[in-house]
Amino acid sequence: MHWLFYAFSGPVLWAASTHVDKYLVERYFKHSSVAVLLIFTALIGLIMLPFILYWQPAVLAVGWKDASVIAFSGVLYMAAMYFYLEALQANEASVVAPFFQAGPLFGYALAYLVLGETLTHTQLGGGGLIVVGGLLLSVHPRGGRVRLKLVLLMLFCAFTLAVSSVIFKVFAVRDEFWSTAFWTYLGEALYGFWLLALPAQRHQFFGLLRINTGAVLSVNAANELINLGGGLGMRYALLLAPLSLVQAIGSTTTLFVFFFGVLLSVFLPKLGREDLTVRDLLQKGVSALLIAAGVYLINR
Repeated sequence: MHWLFYAFSGPVLWAASTHVDKYLVERYFKHSSVAVLLIFTALIGLIMLPFILYWQPAVLAVGWKDASVIAFSGVLYMAAMYFYLEALQANEASVVAPFFQAGPLFGYALAYLVLGETLTHTQLGGGGLIVVGGLLLSVHPRGGRVRLKLVLLMLFCAFTLAVSSVIFKVFAVRDEFWSTAFWTYLGEALYGFWLLALPAQRHQFFGLLRINTGAVLSVNAANELINLGGGLGMRYALLLAPLSLVQAIGSTTTLFVFFFGVLLSVFLPKLGREDLTVRDLLQKGVSALLIAAGVYLINR
C-alpha cells in the first residue's frame, strides 16, 4: 500500500518540525505572540505559488467560488497552527503532540457526513487504539492533572485541521491536486498578510528580523520546508486512502515526537529534553504499543 509512505511522511516530518517549533518558541517567542511565527509559514506558501503556476497553469481555471472555498481551507489550517503554537508556548512538545489524536475522531465524523466514507469494524478499532494510545500520553504521570487551556487549544486545533482536510480532499478528488494546493497556499498567504496588517504583529515581525535576521530566517526556512514536505505527503495520501485512515496514521506523530525528544535529550540536551524516568518511559511504551497495534489493524 504505497499510500502509507506518503501518509507516514507527515508524522515523521511533523515530529521533527514540532521540536524545531518548540526551539523557536523557547528561543525567540517566549514572551511575544506566536502569531509572528505564522508569517514565516505564509511566506513559504507565497513562494510556492509561482512554481505551481509555472508547472500547472491550469490552476487558474478553477472557478472563483471554488477557489474561495479552497483558500478558506488554507486560512483554517493557519488558524489551527495558531492554536497549536499557543499550546506549545506553555507546554512541552511531547505533551502537546498527543492532542493531535483528536483529529481522527473529528475527521471520521466529517468524512462520514461530507464524503460518505465508511470503514470496517477492524479499521475503526485500529483507529480507536491509536487515539487511546495518544490520549494516554497526554495524562501527566504524576498526579494525572488535566491542563484545561491546553486541552481546549488543541481540540480547537484538531477540529479546525479536520475541517481543512475535508475541504482539501473534496476539491482535490473532484478537480486536481496541484490546483487545490495552489489555492490552499494562497489562503495561507492571505492569512499572513492579515497578520502583517496588524500593527503589533508587524512591529514584532520586523523587530525580530532586525535582531536575529540570519538565525530566524535560516531556522524558519528549514523548518517550513520540513513542514511543507510533511503537509504535501499527507495531502497526497488523502487522494489515495480514506481521510480517517490517513488522519489515524497522522496520529503516530506522537511516537516520533517522543523518539526525537529522547535523541535530543541524550545527544543534544541544549536543544530539547524529555523526562526519561521509569514511570514516563512505561507510560509512553504502553502508548507506543497501542498505537502500533492500531496501525496494524487499519492496514488489514
